[in-house]
Amino acid sequence: MLGSEAIVMRTGSEPATARSALRMRLWLSLWGTLWALFGLGAFSLAGRPGWAVACAVVLVIAVLDLFVIAYRMRQGPRYQPGRDIPPYEPDHGDGRPGPPGQP
Repeated sequence: MLGSEAIVMRTGSEPATARSALRMRLWLSLWGTLWALFGLGAFSLAGRPGWAVACAVVLVIAVLDLFVIAYRMRQGPRYQPGRDIPPYEPDHGDGRPGPPGQP
């Protein structure tokens, strides 16, 4: 490590400011829905009820996840769960929140 490099300390607010990659989750959930539908149809036609039920369970989970993702996307990026949770620190360009009091 170079002497000019600063060690950035953790702020402890990482769980409160964490973001989920909702678009990636949306596409993965759609991909899973399509494959579960395909598997459900294929195993039903092949006479494999156990595998068809497994695909149906995966299909239900993927569709429920789609609803959760759509709900969270509609809440927006600045949704706060309650009054006791402070707002997110603004992004200062480097991905880390700046010290309090800086514009």
